[in-house]
Order: sequence, then C-alpha cells, then structure tokens
Amino acid sequence: MTLEDIAQFALHESTSCIYPWVMDKGEFYRNARSDLSGPLAGVRVIDATTAWAGPMASCLLADYGADVIRVAMPGDQGLQWKPHIGFSRSFAEETVNRNKRSVAIDLRTPEGAEAFLQMVGSADVVVENFKPGTLDSWGVGYGDCQIVKPDIVYLSVSGWGQFGPHSDRPGYDPGALAHSGWMALNGDKNGPPTKAPTFLADDLSGLHGALGVLAALHHRDATGEGQHVDVSLLDSIIYQSNGYLALGAAGESLQRWGSEVMVCAPTNCYECDDGYVFLALILDSHWVRLTEVLGRPELGHDPRYSTNENRVEHRSAVDALVAEWCRERSQDEVVSAIDAAGIVISAVNSFADAAVDPHVLERDLLQETKLVDGSTALLTGPAAKFSRTPVGVRHGAPLPNQHTDEILEQVGVTREQLDELRRAGIID
Repeated sequence: MTLEDIAQFALHESTSCIYPWVMDKGEFYRNARSDLSGPLAGVRVIDATTAWAGPMASCLLADYGADVIRVAMPGDQGLQWKPHIGFSRSFAEETVNRNKRSVAIDLRTPEGAEAFLQMVGSADVVVENFKPGTLDSWGVGYGDCQIVKPDIVYLSVSGWGQFGPHSDRPGYDPGALAHSGWMALNGDKNGPPTKAPTFLADDLSGLHGALGVLAALHHRDATGEGQHVDVSLLDSIIYQSNGYLALGAAGESLQRWGSEVMVCAPTNCYECDDGYVFLALILDSHWVRLTEVLGRPELGHDPRYSTNENRVEHRSAVDALVAEWCRERSQDEVVSAIDAAGIVISAVNSFADAAVDPHVLERDLLQETKLVDGSTALLTGPAAKFSRTPVGVRHGAPLPNQHTDEILEQVGVTREQLDELRRAGIID
C-alpha cells in the first residue's frame, strides 16, 4: 500500500471530504466509572522533585489517578513564577503540581531521611530530579529506598543522565536543546538558532519518565522486581528528533527550514490580510485539489508540480503561488476554502484564541478547578482520554506543607515524633 493509498483510506475520501462518522462525546464515555481517580488509582508515588521536568512526570501520574505525594523542603513556597491565577497562585505551580498531596520534610537531615524512607515503604514509585548523586548523599537514593522497599520503581530525571561524561553537570531545558542539535535547526532560515517557546525538553523528559515508570511497574507486577529508571533531558529531546541523530551520524547535512518542511511542498506559514495560516501538503491528489481552490487547475497535472518530488524541486514557485493567493484573503476565507478541499490548514492562533476554541473546550482541555486559596481558575486538562476510567484536574496544587501530619501519621509516625520533628525544623 502506498502513502497515497493509506491517506485515501484514512480520510474516507469523498467529493465533500467530510468524515462520514464522528464519535459523540457521551458515547465515548458511556461506560465510564465514577468511583476511581483514574486508571492508576491505588498506585502511590513519592515525588521529590523541583522545577519542571520531574514534576511533569509525577503530574502525569497524578492526572492518571495515582496518589502522588510531593516532598518539599520546610519553608518552600512552591513555584512563584508570574503571572498568578486565581487570587495568588502561580500558573506554573498550579499546572505542574495539581492533583498531588504534599509534605514538607528536610531530606538533608538523618531524621528527615528516615521519615522519607517510611513513606517509601508504603509506595510503588519514587520520582526525583536532583543532580545525580544528591539523594544518595542524603541517604534516600535508589539503594537506600530499595532496602526498605525491594520492588520500588525509582525514577531519576536529570539533564544528562545518571552516567556519561557530562552526568555531573547541571542541566536546564535550553541546554539540552542546544547540545542535542535541536536548537541549531530551529528558527528562521536566515536567523540565529532559537530555543523552543515552551519547556520542550523538560516536558518530553516528563513524558518519557512517566512512560518509563509504567513500563517498570508492568515488569514489577510480572516478576516482583523493582528497578532504577534513568531519563535525561538530552536523551529525550534526541529521541524525539525524528531520527536526525542517525542522519548526523551518517554525515548528512541538515539545514534550518523555518516553517517550511524539508520533505514536502508547499508546506509553510502564509500571511493573510488579517493574520497567518499554516498549510501542510504532501499528497499529489491534494495538490490537484489545492490548484482548483487557487483557481489554477491547469497546474494540478503540470509535470513540474504533479509529484511531491517535483514540487520540492520547484519549492519557490509553488510556495509563491499559495502565498500570493492567501495574501489577498482573510484567515477565515482561506481556512474555509482549503479545509473544504480536505487539505490540512489552520489559522495560526494565539493561546488566547485556542482558549475559546469550541473544539479545545469540547476536549476538556480547560477545566474549572478550585485552588487551595479558595479561588477558582481554568487549568489545562490531561491529553489522554480514558473511556472507562476518566481523568481530570481533581484539585489545584496543594500548599507545600498541607498534608505533612496526615501523610506521616499514615506511615506510622506518632504525634510525639511529629512534634519533635517540627520543633527541630525538620518538618513544616
């Protein structure tokens, strides 16, 4: 089967290019349960993380129903990045630490480490993203946790990984983008290398971390064996770079394309008279349709442009044809005409535009959530939808010390011990 055949089958092509069947949301959730927090209900995660990559891994697990207990240092106020939402809470704190519980323990002290290990004894997973060796020096590394819970799944997220020549270096998201080769290909064709506008390497590390945890839990359930899972920002962004590392190893020269795409044309960002649109085209049949929309049907079978290979060879000409047509029309007119032809097209929206888009709202990507300060805010909902065990934003991010007594008492710490630890400043 050719790429063209696959696309024709997937699109159920018709003259109107409209899908003959779309699932109703209520039908998707017709057998949903309401008694579980999600498919990971019953899994307990101890979350000793900071900033973004590690918290994102545990956020995914929390969103999917796990009982995630965030461990903060006494006095920690959580992420304070502005702007704030609700009355006084950071958008970042609410995004990455929602659906979790929290304790405040100084892990740098022997007593704090002991309390942490008591929690580990009741847990399935530990997630941490400190510089390699840090938690070992505090007595709460993988070896220490394995002693109290032999089948523990212990996820370490770091900039460079637990081993390798750079493993002892600090790591942040843009550093991984730069070192990997990713940043060199991002940005305008004639401009400088550009970082991503979001924490891309952090987010991908969080995704790979959560996926690694699920794979390790499956192995534990099958064999009784726990293990250490090592995820790095560098590895994650390289893995998600479409095989370009292999091309680099083969000596292939890669160049920056801006909004164009190396393997197909016309695919680009085009200016309209009131904004921009992005069009993506690779199939030859779609080129024929596009030329009809553009009022140039004679070009649909012109041998210079009739195949994707030929269009790539004449990239400037086909790109200019689309650009000229779009420039004289509004976004809505361009999107409506090209979408009706079954070709991938979208207005280039702001996040504010996306936040009021009916499809985004129908997909529950904004969920009204009560925050710990008593206010409410719209938070980004989980991406994956589960028909039997639905997931969502159950509550906002806790205060860093909100559940200290409750959780430590659950794992056997007495009231007298709590008072002593609090007097010593080890818990908050």
